[in-house]
Amino acid sequence: MAATRLTRSQVGRGIRHVRDVVAAENLTPITWTRRDGFMFSDDPADWIEYDKRQFRQILGRLTRVITGTLDPHPARYPDDEWAQLATAQLTGVRATLAQLSK
Repeated sequence: MAATRLTRSQVGRGIRHVRDVVAAENLTPITWTRRDGFMFSDDPADWIEYDKRQFRQILGRLTRVITGTLDPHPARYPDDEWAQLATAQLTGVRATLAQLSK
């Protein structure tokens, strides 16, 4: 931000653009590590580790949504068809993310 004099939002949008467009065009994903920050890596092991970290983050968020928002709904209204459907679908998504993050 300091080097470019852009706002945090502008830098974020630029990084998302690089990740979504430039990385896809060059078939090299952009990854992030604490040590190196954002980078293009030619090593598939870097890509896999980054993907796993992303899946773990999404899994954590989804788990909090399920336990904090969704679980009370069918507990209070067990015959609610929508709550049953949402629970079944998100349970499958949670299981998939758990497998992918290993």
